[in-house]
Amino acid sequence: MPGLPLPFDYPPMEAESVERLPDGPGWQYEPKFDGFRCLAFRDGAELELRSKSGQPLGRYFPDLVAAFGAVAAARFVLDGEIVIPEGAGSSFEALQMRLHPAASRVRKLAAEQPARFVVFDLLVDARGHDLTARPLVERRAALETLMPRLAGDALVLAPVAPSRAVAQGWLDRPPPGQDGVMAKRLDAPYRSGKRDAMVKVKRQRTADCVVGGFRYGRNSREVGSLLLGLYDGEGRLDHVGFTSTIARAERPALTARLEGLEGGEGFTGRAPGGPSRWSNGRESDWHKLRPEVVVEVRFDHVSGGRFRHGTTLLRFRPDKAPRQCTMEQIDR
Repeated sequence: MPGLPLPFDYPPMEAESVERLPDGPGWQYEPKFDGFRCLAFRDGAELELRSKSGQPLGRYFPDLVAAFGAVAAARFVLDGEIVIPEGAGSSFEALQMRLHPAASRVRKLAAEQPARFVVFDLLVDARGHDLTARPLVERRAALETLMPRLAGDALVLAPVAPSRAVAQGWLDRPPPGQDGVMAKRLDAPYRSGKRDAMVKVKRQRTADCVVGGFRYGRNSREVGSLLLGLYDGEGRLDHVGFTSTIARAERPALTARLEGLEGGEGFTGRAPGGPSRWSNGRESDWHKLRPEVVVEVRFDHVSGGRFRHGTTLLRFRPDKAPRQCTMEQIDR
């Protein structure tokens, strides 16, 4: 794009996952939003929205394209997060629905539920100057100066916690639409594609789940993953996700135990359907079990009544009755 010093495929700065927030005067704390990471490029009439992987996003968010085109600032590169407000928070499901091949469908969704861009970094300013070599403290000041020229309902500035204690409160009692905290080094430049200037702490939750089925590992006759279920309000066991974090030493005995439980109904409500999106082509065959085994797992996101990512197996719960494992654990 003429006039901008950064290419469209410029990789955004990444974050290292850590267990606890760093402490000290050299950090800035921001909310971690549950949306799509995006770099926004504008040079006059030309505008481009790119995902973290460099893929164009503008066709899926015509409402944001229009919003960016209407602001007073005619040149910039911004780093931020696309979210779709819903109630007091945001909806990741609504974001996923935007990734539709039909432009008419996308326009309809955009009109019904407009998106919002939460800005948290400025990479190129309104004069076309590359700010990536400058420390975050200077980039943040420049962003706050630019924000009046980006004003509008669709473009908002990400808040900054005044202290680590406030950021910890965001983790302990997350505001709607937030699922963790980002901590960034104030003295660091924008580290494109690197993870050494920013960390993220996700809010982790746990749930007790029924093992309704299992899959063998690839090219193995030992268990590779447990299929997890929770009972809905009608007493049906719904498939909600999986865990594959099974210690190698425990797999032979666990395999024998699960094979002894085969022959049950498995999931009586929503059942697994096809290959796992996390398994890179693993066979879709799964084995139904009698609902007798309960495990406690740690998870981060819930989307559409399912764990969005794989979960971490914490322990088996022989003290927990399967019927006590209900959807209320993840609905709240």
